[in-house]
Amino acid sequence: MARVDAVDVRDRKRDRILILGAAGRDFHNFNVCYRDDPRCEVIGFTATQIPRIDGRIYPAQLSGPLYPLGLPIWPEDELEELIAFHHVERCVLSYSDLSYQTAMSLASRAIAAGSDFELLGWRKTAIPSKKPVIAICAVRTGSGKSQASRYVVDRLCKAGLRVVVVRHPMPYGDIGKQAVQRFSCLFDLDEANVTFEEREEYETHLRRGTVVYAGVDYERILRKAEEESDVIIWDGGNNDLPFFRPDLWITVADALRPGQELASYPGEANFRAAHVILINKANSASAESIEVVKDNAARMNPKAEVILAASEVTVEDPGIIKGKRVLVIEDGPTITHGGMSHGAGFVAAQRYGASEIIDPGPFAVGSIKAALEKYRHIGKVLPAIGYYPEQVQDLEKSINQAECDSVVIGTPIDMRRLIEIQKPATLVHYELADMGEPTLGQVVERFVANLG
Repeated sequence: MARVDAVDVRDRKRDRILILGAAGRDFHNFNVCYRDDPRCEVIGFTATQIPRIDGRIYPAQLSGPLYPLGLPIWPEDELEELIAFHHVERCVLSYSDLSYQTAMSLASRAIAAGSDFELLGWRKTAIPSKKPVIAICAVRTGSGKSQASRYVVDRLCKAGLRVVVVRHPMPYGDIGKQAVQRFSCLFDLDEANVTFEEREEYETHLRRGTVVYAGVDYERILRKAEEESDVIIWDGGNNDLPFFRPDLWITVADALRPGQELASYPGEANFRAAHVILINKANSASAESIEVVKDNAARMNPKAEVILAASEVTVEDPGIIKGKRVLVIEDGPTITHGGMSHGAGFVAAQRYGASEIIDPGPFAVGSIKAALEKYRHIGKVLPAIGYYPEQVQDLEKSINQAECDSVVIGTPIDMRRLIEIQKPATLVHYELADMGEPTLGQVVERFVANLG
């Protein structure tokens, strides 16, 4: 898009707004704050983090009567040109897992191009529920939200309550068809043709018999979830803020990454707002690292209850690892924009005696090779990214041409159901466990008691 000089638009009756996003929080902010507001004119969205999101249209059936043609989604790289060409007056940052350097760099780009820069708070964007809500958020991707969610769901179900999980949006397919999604079994995932990234978040709940909702229009999703639940679990994505107003707000911090709780947006906001700060992976961290997180909690959120938890890593078949040269596959978002060099798969390979963890770089092809080149912090692991069919094919080829004896699958899903892995492979499991008192289980018991 060619650069166009901005003009004075102060006489306009509607503020022209550009929403900066990544196919999730951006759509939600539009739906709850701007879709029906005649004072605002949203000209579209920008997109990043997720491949092949830009170039699409946010559909008319979700955009409301003020936007009968829907709204375009552009690459974030075109920010300055978009501000000038469309005379944008406000840019609204609406995605997560951003370092402060990145967030303020976006602000500087918008301001230099002549636009205001805005952040929306959780009270303005979190929808009230008729049913009790437990929100499980994090300070960074990869801290262990999913483990914490499964733990809480198990405790609530044992108390005889009907529990529904609502996941953070991942509308990577047909946005219009994904407005409200309900999954109750693995077959539903196959029918919906979901991506690897979606499966990683849904499968573990479904295997436990828990219904999962997701989609785009979270007002509608919430009302559907309320119909079949006693308690709703908001299972957050990245380090985003909750979409529903929580009665209990749990924020997961990572004992292996002390200081990250104060280093990213909106992770620090989650840390400061939480009722409970759960310091996960404390069984693998040093005492000094744990104390850093505890000290930050005491200073930044002294009213929060601070709890330690262990992340217990086990494998399906240790014999496939011991003494073998292994390829490790990890959860994609955790080690790409989540910023971690490795995850549970790497830990399992070391713990169960792999003779060598091979470097996947020389064997990666296509989009997988491009991801390793983009995210230079990634260690000797392969990210399980599969946002579109060709990328799944790239992943399968990268795995099968790797020179190794066996494969360690560190994602939450059994990839062997979805792609052909031509070498022996074993799954890694990781679950949250209590570590001293108070425990997360005790927090859940109090919550249930207060429900009467």
